[in-house]
Formats: sequence, structure tokens, C-alpha cells
Amino acid sequence: MKTRHVAIIAKKEFQGLFSEKTILLAVLLQVFIALFSSFLMVGLTSMYDPSSLSRYSHFRYDVAYAGKESPLLGYLENSPDFRVDRIDLSTAVELLKERRISAVVYAPGTPPGAEDPVTITLYTLTNDLQGAVVDVKMKDVFVKYEQDLRTIRAGRLDVTPVPVQIPPSAGSGDFFEFVYGLLVPLLVFLPGIISAALIIDLITEEYQHETLETLVSTPVTFAEMVWGKVLACEILVPFQAGAWLFLLMANGIAIENPVLILLHVTLASLLLILIGALVALHYRERTAAQFVFSTALVVILLFVLALPYNPLNLVARLSVGMAGVEQWIVLCAVGLTVLALGYSMQKYADRIGLLQSGV
Repeated sequence: MKTRHVAIIAKKEFQGLFSEKTILLAVLLQVFIALFSSFLMVGLTSMYDPSSLSRYSHFRYDVAYAGKESPLLGYLENSPDFRVDRIDLSTAVELLKERRISAVVYAPGTPPGAEDPVTITLYTLTNDLQGAVVDVKMKDVFVKYEQDLRTIRAGRLDVTPVPVQIPPSAGSGDFFEFVYGLLVPLLVFLPGIISAALIIDLITEEYQHETLETLVSTPVTFAEMVWGKVLACEILVPFQAGAWLFLLMANGIAIENPVLILLHVTLASLLLILIGALVALHYRERTAAQFVFSTALVVILLFVLALPYNPLNLVARLSVGMAGVEQWIVLCAVGLTVLALGYSMQKYADRIGLLQSGV
């Protein structure tokens, strides 16, 4: 196999890719999203944990207070998050259904020092982002009222409570888990999945356009043609993944070991590209090959994610600077798998090339 021939095919495929408006639009769309990754983070975090939006919301919500006079009313009126109106319960619930207010609080006439428990009823909108935000902000008010009740009723305790020292939360757990556990691995491996699907199109189109006879008549062998397409798809991966990492860091997200991350992503993506190439060589028809590859990809991802030190986990650990020696073990394992798949593809392509040339 001649390297020059592989480079010629890869250059030809690059020129074809740059002329494809669909591919260019997809790449530009990814870059556009990465440029606004901070907004993406907030939006996706709201799907991952809707209550996390409460820290970004500075809006004052209209709520209704129904029931008897209670110290809780004072907490609600003093809160910077709510505008409170006293309305009877039935009217308040109707206004909530019409979405003219955000919540209804009903408080019974139980005095703080009474023997009976104080039961507060909260009505909010279900399956609604605004309702989730209001729930979190309302919880802060309820906790303050609960502390007052505990202080007033502390004389009833016949045992001394054991104090529990809980360290204060930094409030960034959701952000840390979402960004480094989901967002970064998802974004850097996305180009590899796209390139693996792209190699199927590049190979099957040779069969559909019936251009294999022309290729066989040139000095370029069938195997060199396949490797050229693989090279073109593989080169796209580090450029796109590197752009993701750069733009994420430009948006203020600290990422450690970007070079090692790109190394893991590039090698793992080559594995997926080789699988896609083998599937395309076997089926030779785009629809069937894409279906089989998509099914195989789901099975592979389920198997890989079941492993404790999978590439996705390692990328997350690398991005926060916590990866150990296991990263090199996984890298070697992926590299050996790539060599085995590359050897299989070479033999299969040579066999197809001989059949195409009529030998």
C-alpha cells in the first residue's frame, strides 16, 4: 500500500466534503453551539435538574396567600422573590389554573405554640419549569418558618438532640456533574460518531455511482481507496473535538489535559470509523449499512459504558485532572483493537479489490 495514493484519495474526499453544503452546515452548526456553550449548559442543565434554574432566576413571582394569619405571611412578604396577595383559596386556585399567578399557599389557623402540627399546603403548576423554580424558592421560606417553629416548640423535647455538623454546600454539584460527567464527553465524542457514519456514505456511494471500475483501472488499489476515505474522516475528528474544547475553555469552563483527551478521542473514533468501513464494505448499500452500524453502535456503547474505565469515563477524569495510570491501559487496549480492525479491513479490502479486478 502506497502512502501517496492514500493521501491523494484523502485530499479528493476533503475537496468533496468541503463542496457538500450539508456537511459544512453541520460543522458550522456545531461551532455555533460551542460558541454559546454557556447558554447551552444552562439550557441542558434545566432538563437535567430543573431546580438548578433557581440560582439564575431573579424574577419576582406573584403568589397568593390563603388561610389564617400566620408568621409565614411575613416571611413571604419580606422575600425578594415573591409578590404576595391575600385571596380566598378557591379564587386563588382558579387564578393558578389560568397561570395568572405562580403558586398558592394555604396556611391553617394553628398557632405556632399549639400542640397540633402546622400543615402548610402549597399549590403549584406541575411539569413546569417555572413551577420547579418556585418550589425551590418557596422551600427557602418554609425552612425559615420551620426553624422558628422548632425554636418555639423546643421546650417539649424530653431528650437532648444530637447536633449533626453538615459542611455547607458550594452549590455547584449539579454544574460539575453535568459539565464534566456528561457535556464534555458527549461533545468530544460526537465528531467520532459523525465521522463513523460518514465513512459509510463515502464507501457505499462508490457502489451506488458505479465508480469502482474507474478506480480499479488507476494505479490506486481498492484498499488504498478505502484507507484514503478512512484518513479523511479521521482527520476531521481532532479538529472538531479540539474546536469544542477550545470554545468550552473560551466560555470559562476549565479543562485539564486537552492533548490527552484528543488522543483518546482520536483513537476511539478511529475504532468506530473502521467498524463503519467494515460494515459498508460488507453490505455495500447505504440504508442497510447505516441501520446495521447504528444497531451495532448501541450495543457497543452499552458494553463500553458497563466497564469501569471506559473512554467516556476517562475523558471526564482527564478533564478534571484525576486520571491515573489506567488511562494508558485503556489507550493500549483501544490501540490493539484498532490494529486488529485495521488488519481485518485491509484483508477484506484486498479481497474485494481482487474480485473487482477480475483476478
